[in-house]
Formats: sequence, structure tokens, C-alpha cells
Amino acid sequence: MPRFRLDIEYDGSLFAGWQHQADQPSVQQAIEQAIEKFCGEAVRLRAAGRTDAGVHATAQVAHADLAKAWPDDKVRDAINAHLQAAGARIVILKATIVSDDFDARFSAIGRHYLYRILNRRAPSALERGKVWWVPKRLDAAAMHEAAKLLLGRHDFTTFRSTQCQANSPVRTLERLDVSRTGDVIEVRASARSFLHNQVRSMVGSLKRVGDGSWTSGDLKTALEARDRAACGQVAPPDGLFLIGVDYPG
Repeated sequence: MPRFRLDIEYDGSLFAGWQHQADQPSVQQAIEQAIEKFCGEAVRLRAAGRTDAGVHATAQVAHADLAKAWPDDKVRDAINAHLQAAGARIVILKATIVSDDFDARFSAIGRHYLYRILNRRAPSALERGKVWWVPKRLDAAAMHEAAKLLLGRHDFTTFRSTQCQANSPVRTLERLDVSRTGDVIEVRASARSFLHNQVRSMVGSLKRVGDGSWTSGDLKTALEARDRAACGQVAPPDGLFLIGVDYPG
């Protein structure tokens, strides 16, 4: 059976996350239903990242096995037509036949996330649900300096959900940059893989450094505590985007 890689963009605001839910809409379910309407096949997608409720993606990757080697453009356009007809804010950017050993999740060697904070007194009229609105002035430079303490290989127990199912809390954080452009602060994080809620937990703790309620030393103490109770506020899902997935070659 031909295996298709799907590159996907979606607004997560109306979904309970990527993964199937018993009684709530998910991104995965919406795409699988669109595929079934297109070709009559009940498929189960596997994705590079199981994003949480309210989290968005500009570059999610998933794969599906179909019975026929449809033209790439046909697969993309047909799935999109059914998604649009259903009113889903999901778009298939590309559909590409790949080798049978490609696995959207397990073949991935890097994942990249962007978190956006709107840092001004007035809320947003146009980007509600796409940013975390923080009215108190944040020191982005202090946040960036503190973020360096989290780089490298650490036990990130403090920054993972108590419901995280990963076998180990140890991860290697390759990038954690904080920058400001006007009223928007961007936090960019890269690693081979992340723990459940890790990015949002780190951003929430960095926000405390930015507003002056924590020092860099407090952030380091929280990391070294290896205790979820030591984490700062978990940032809301609104500002989080999966923006890239790396594969060999």
C-alpha cells in the first residue's frame, strides 16, 4: 500500500488537540473523515506531534497508507475539499508518496515550536486565540538570558505534565530563544522531542522572569528541583505553534 506523507496546517482553537477524543472534535479525526469521504478508506493517521487542545500548527506532519497510488495533487486537493466543506480550519499543504519505512512520528529527528506573547496593555482584536496576552511589561532580554539555563540535556520533570507518558523526563533542549519585535515576544524552542506540556511550562516560568517575580536563579532552582510543583504558571495553549519537523535527508 502506498504511504503518503501529509504536511498540515491548522487552527487548533476549535479542537481538543490532535489525537482522537471520545466525545470531542480532534484534528486527527477531521482529517481521517475527509480521507474516508475522498477514497472510501478508513485510515488511522500517525503524526509527528500530538498537539494539545488549542495548540496550532503551520508544519505538522502525518502519514497514512492508502490502497491506491493517487497523484499527490489529487490527494491534497480532495482532502482539502472535504475539510473545507466540513468547515474545519485545517489545510493539507502537501501530500507526497514516501517509502514504507517513513514514520511521521518515529522517523522525526527534530521538532520546532514557536510561542507568541502579545505584551501590551490592550488585548488583541485580530489575534485572539493566537497569542497569550500579557498586559504587564516583560523584559524579553532577561527572559532570553534565563532561557540559556535550560539549554542542553536535563531532567525536565519540573516542566512536564503529571500526565506525561514519556518513559524518561530527560531531554536535550537544543534551542530556546526569546526575542521581542514591537509588542510581540517570540519564544522559539527546538529539540529532538519534547515532554507533554514542556514548552508551555518553560514559557510560563520564563514569563515570571520577564515580569520580575523570578530571577534567573529561581528558574535554575526550579529546574534542579525536578518537581512539578516548582514550575511557574503553565502558559495557555493559544500562543503555541508547531512550526517544523525535521527528518533525515
